[in-house]
Amino acid sequence: MTDIKTLPTRAEVPEALTWNLELIYPTEQAWEADFQQVKQLATEVVKSKNKVGESATQLFNVLERSHETFRKLEKTYVYASMKSDQDTNNNHFQGLNSRVSSLVANVSADLAFVEPEIIAIRDDQLKTFLEEEPRLANYAHYLESLRLTKNHVLSADSEALLNGAEEVFESSSLTFGVLTNSDLEFPYVQDENGQTVQLSNGLYGALIESTNREVREDAFTALYSVYDQFQNTLAQTLSGETKRHNFLAKVHHYPSARAAAMAKNNIPEQVYDTLVEQVNQHLPLLHRYVSLRKKILGVDDLHMYDMYVPLTGEPPLNYTFEEAKSEAKKALAILGDDYLSHVDEIFNNRYIDVVENKGKRSGAYSGGAYDTAPYELLNWQDSVNSLYTLVHETGHSVHSWYTRHNQPYQYGEYPIFLAEIASTTNENLLTEYLLKTQTDPKVRAYILNYYLDGFKGTVYRQTQFAEFEHHIHTADANGEPLTAESLSDFYGNLNSHYYGPAVEKDPEIALEWSRIPHFYYDYYVYQYSTGFAAASSLSQLITTNQPNATAHYLDYLKSGSSDYAIEIMKKAGVDMTKPDYLEAAFNVFETRLNELESLL
Repeated sequence: MTDIKTLPTRAEVPEALTWNLELIYPTEQAWEADFQQVKQLATEVVKSKNKVGESATQLFNVLERSHETFRKLEKTYVYASMKSDQDTNNNHFQGLNSRVSSLVANVSADLAFVEPEIIAIRDDQLKTFLEEEPRLANYAHYLESLRLTKNHVLSADSEALLNGAEEVFESSSLTFGVLTNSDLEFPYVQDENGQTVQLSNGLYGALIESTNREVREDAFTALYSVYDQFQNTLAQTLSGETKRHNFLAKVHHYPSARAAAMAKNNIPEQVYDTLVEQVNQHLPLLHRYVSLRKKILGVDDLHMYDMYVPLTGEPPLNYTFEEAKSEAKKALAILGDDYLSHVDEIFNNRYIDVVENKGKRSGAYSGGAYDTAPYELLNWQDSVNSLYTLVHETGHSVHSWYTRHNQPYQYGEYPIFLAEIASTTNENLLTEYLLKTQTDPKVRAYILNYYLDGFKGTVYRQTQFAEFEHHIHTADANGEPLTAESLSDFYGNLNSHYYGPAVEKDPEIALEWSRIPHFYYDYYVYQYSTGFAAASSLSQLITTNQPNATAHYLDYLKSGSSDYAIEIMKKAGVDMTKPDYLEAAFNVFETRLNELESLL
């Protein structure tokens, strides 16, 4: 009989492979002290209600005190949420997370008066305040950005009511998270070695890349058999989240949820439309790659579970976590010693939670707050994919480090639109490094294949997600019910449109919408695609040693939200208001596809 391999419990994971959250709070009592202090700080800010615009000094003091409140609130929230993420089965940590989520809602409601009162200040009066109080200069861009929303901010009482209902609004997203991370029980399958393993979202990512087609198919059908059982529940949670986005956009006088979401970062909707148009124009390149995949694999029928296996057979490159850290540093050395010093800090101080355990949140992310280290959550597998994930999340983490150490708190977070550019630039630099250092034709073909798969999974797949996301929001706004059947029908047809006639219409893939957490993030996914394309341009500037390219790139990492995202990227060397950067990315894809075809 074969051994049954199960996930370790949290207690069974070696300490060296866990993140050290004691760097945030050495004890839970310290967390509790800050938790209580947040309440006190909020109470002090509330005393300024209806007085924010009385004087320049009063405006400055309210800004300082309210930001101090949210700064400490974020620290308490990050600690509790990461404690919860490391083991979603731990009821105590779930309780901490629930308490701080309630605190976020309450404080947001209590302080909701601040921004409407600032917006209500007359333009000439605000100009006078800026002249009278030099300390307000550090808030100039913040105030300008805030006043752009003047026509979309409700009265203080209305904003307080909406903020107070945030826990209600989050119920669909929270239910999805608990259901998919904790409650869903996946069946046992066999891996490549014939070992019986319990399927999980993390393990699925490795098994779907197996060179054993039977392993891939079994993992694919087993995973979706579980989501199939809960498709109606998951349709309800997604419908609830979509209604939330549409409702909040409507009450804030935006024409659509997409307009509201993009206005947060002052991104023109044209950027979204241009992305979808450009990707659809270049679908023939994806169809060509898919046809190559079918030919190389030598299969009569190409299925969606065949889309991730390397075309070159068994991966010639695999990395332990320690090996991956070494390779990552070599790939990122082109960014300079200062950048590498921060990579070392992240790698060597238990900022990373490495391996999967029972109840741990799936996927990967870089987290933290202004006053914490830039932490990373991984679910490590010894693979090239995990190396790329490490480099990707470290891109986020170093971006966070530079921003938090070069900007005041009010600009100490970067918009999502900029976030994916830093992480994906790192991925592109890793690809360039591997292509320059690996001369074995088999290894080189594998890297090219990996890059093309990454492009497929980011630019093409995330734009497919973006089209789906826009469809469900538009359908709901038009009064169309979002049922499991309607969601699956649309998604299945969209998937066929993207991948073309060479791929079979597997019924399971029509359910893919049910397991994507990013559909709960409010028009988030398009930024993966724009970010990848912009990163392609930046990495080309850096690796070809264009004048000041690295310096301009580091300046972008240090900018946070001190300027509008589009303007920050222009200074870095990429104008994202035009389609040129997308066309350049597709040119790289085609060039590498040509090279892979010749090698194979």
